Amino acid sequence: MIRIRSPQDFGAACVFFLVGGAGLYFGRDLAFGSPARMGPGFFPLILSWLILGVGALTGLRALAIEGPAVEPPQLRPLLMVCATILAFGLIVERAGLALAAIAVTFLAALARPGVRWRETALLALGLSVFCVLVFVYALSQPMSAFPP
Repeated sequence: MIRIRSPQDFGAACVFFLVGGAGLYFGRDLAFGSPARMGPGFFPLILSWLILGVGALTGLRALAIEGPAVEPPQLRPLLMVCATILAFGLIVERAGLALAAIAVTFLAALARPGVRWRETALLALGLSVFCVLVFVYALSQPMSAFPP
């Protein structure tokens, strides 16, 4: 009888198999081509097979090496990350990239207990400056840096 020694690795292997299988399924109608003349299905197919390979290795590891049990899901981080993504989409057009970056940094910080507000403020300021410099000025993305 096969014994799963690492439930976390087994769960990860299942996720890899689902993602790799989905890539193969949804890319099945795309032309593959050749390495010299790649078709639109070349990269998705190769990547899907690589993901399946990682899943197989992770699954074998789950059978061979002892590992920790699967922890119960924590809803606070999951909900805060989802809320942060939604908030960014709502804020960036109305308040600009600089304020959106600051707002989502503070929202994302709420995903963990014991938030250090000074560190979060410094991170928010640094990320805001970085995002504006890279996306608005260096890459010339069509978004405003500051509120209109």
